[in-house]
Amino acid sequence: MSTPENRFDYQRSLKNVRSYPFLHKYIPVDRLIVRPLASLIVRGVFRTGIMPNHLTFVSFFLSVAAAFVYAVGRPAYVVLGGSLAMLSDIFDNADGMLARAKGLSSRYGAFLDLFLDRICDFAVLTGVTFGIYRVSGDPRVLKLGLLTIGFYLLQVGLYYLNNIYTGAASNGEGAEAKNLAVFAILVFSLVGWPLGILFGVFAMGFLGTAIKLVSFLRKGKDPQAAPVR
Repeated sequence: MSTPENRFDYQRSLKNVRSYPFLHKYIPVDRLIVRPLASLIVRGVFRTGIMPNHLTFVSFFLSVAAAFVYAVGRPAYVVLGGSLAMLSDIFDNADGMLARAKGLSSRYGAFLDLFLDRICDFAVLTGVTFGIYRVSGDPRVLKLGLLTIGFYLLQVGLYYLNNIYTGAASNGEGAEAKNLAVFAILVFSLVGWPLGILFGVFAMGFLGTAIKLVSFLRKGKDPQAAPVR
């Protein structure tokens, strides 16, 4: 007979999100697709010796595999790359859910996830860029890829700098945005338009950078925006 301690509690595994931003409220990829799928993985490993960090590394290796597959550039490989990227994202959510459900959350685990996520982001976008270039031979793709990777990683960096400034207790709020972005990458891959991945991520990175910059500058007018240290 199972006891409450060794039964998976879906609600306990979820993050405590006070309210969802506008986009995630009306396009609930995180709540309706990614988290429920990730919970299937967590249920499967909950009563085993598999730890959250093990799932983190599975997610990492799936993303690296997606990057190499994308780099081939052929249509079938683009579909496979998108599928691997989505599967990686599901595992990326499962690690945190398993940690919360079993009371194993740790600062190291959270930062391991962040470290490997940034490597994965770089790898997948680089793979997409070289794949498109390999097929098209158009050097403009390399320029677009460079700008896309640059703006994406810049806006991610600004997000965490803002969290440091405001003294935010958690750095995981960006998971909803990443889930939506990876789902869009999957859709572009399934329809056979990898260039849409670069355009979409470029737009997200550029707008995200501008919004975060303006938001931070506005905090300078509010002395209560961040705690005094």
